[in-house]
Amino acid sequence: MRLSWCYLLIASLCWPGCYTVPEGGPPAGYENDEYTCQDGRDNDRDGRVDCFDTDCLMRGFCGEQLPIIPDGRREDTAELCSDGIDNDDNGQFDCGDRKCQSIMELCCSAEFTNETCSDGIDNDDNGFGDCRDFACRSGVFVTVCEEEQDCDDDDDNDLDGATDCDDEDCAGAPSCRGEICTDGVDNDDDGDIDCRDTECIGIGTCMAEENTLERCQDGGDNDGNGFIDCMDFGCSMSTDPAILAYCMSTMGGEEATLDACMNGIDDDGNGFVDCNDFSCSMSMVQAVFEYCAGLAENTLEKCMNGIDDDGNGFIDCNDYSCSRADDPAVVTYCSESLEADFAKCTNGADDDGNGYADCADYSCQNVVETNAAGQAIRSPCQESIGDDRAAAEAFCSDGEDNDLDGFVDCDDWDCNWNPILIGFCEGRAGGLVCG
Repeated sequence: MRLSWCYLLIASLCWPGCYTVPEGGPPAGYENDEYTCQDGRDNDRDGRVDCFDTDCLMRGFCGEQLPIIPDGRREDTAELCSDGIDNDDNGQFDCGDRKCQSIMELCCSAEFTNETCSDGIDNDDNGFGDCRDFACRSGVFVTVCEEEQDCDDDDDNDLDGATDCDDEDCAGAPSCRGEICTDGVDNDDDGDIDCRDTECIGIGTCMAEENTLERCQDGGDNDGNGFIDCMDFGCSMSTDPAILAYCMSTMGGEEATLDACMNGIDDDGNGFVDCNDFSCSMSMVQAVFEYCAGLAENTLEKCMNGIDDDGNGFIDCNDYSCSRADDPAVVTYCSESLEADFAKCTNGADDDGNGYADCADYSCQNVVETNAAGQAIRSPCQESIGDDRAAAEAFCSDGEDNDLDGFVDCDDWDCNWNPILIGFCEGRAGGLVCG
């Protein structure tokens, strides 16, 4: 059975990203032999390094090593995450193990820069592209995922709990500016002018009785009474057979009644159940609205009871409705309970119980410990501490392992990839290559 190059050199602690190129080096443009498939370089410049490259995989240079007796060690160090062994016997090994993916020096991810996180491509072929990829959303130097990128896609791109026009980033977007209903101009650029725009239906000169089939399915509150389409008695109790038939067909399947909003079923098949569906949580029907508001996870009591009160899959302070609540008491509680200080971010424990420990937890990424003078001393997750190039250069050339991750100065991933340090590690010891 073939033993990997790094496995044979474990005694010298060698892993992808740590390499010595022989004089002359491998031929440029090829990644198809035992050496070039284990040297930590993207030799053929196709965005894939070593065993992430199909050229290496298909030639059999990346087989998993199967020891006689798995040692059961936790697979979360550079050594164990590059030996080709499923050390913790969980079915995943090396970069395939989630615990290894947070060690950026291993080059497990191909999506970790603003460029790769906004190019519309699933660069690492993991099924998630750009800001849908956890590596982008939690990327230390990724900023393109901090804002809502598309204000018309019904998706919470920046994962801040607000979608499209509900997100303050979209305030200036044409589709979020709102339609002026009497100026003859398509103000929000949605193709509909004045009373033809659903925003204007039921307002001022655009008000009309909700008593025709067209008005009962246009999504607008035509008569301005607070009820839309078949939620309006003018439609649901109409004497027009066509309107009644339409309302019976839609009300039976839509998630819009109190019963439908509390039955645990995705009645309208849009992927959201009960009060996680806007048709329930933002219902114009008072009983439905009050029911969903009562379930919201945004009070101090609900944000510390260990229960997923709103049923959205996130508990207490791991739910944005708690960690970003309007109530200062809730925000303070969450800031204290989250994994967001140096001690909690270096103890190897998942302190906030969200499934991620220490630097694998996004809440640790920006933690910096300071001295009495307010100067940065160290960070649990960054070697290149500092807001400017001079400060970052100082930390990346002081011979200290500032972030205590086992990598010093230019052997550390973030000294190589911090945007303010571009070129600093070239020609210095280390100089990792990823992608």
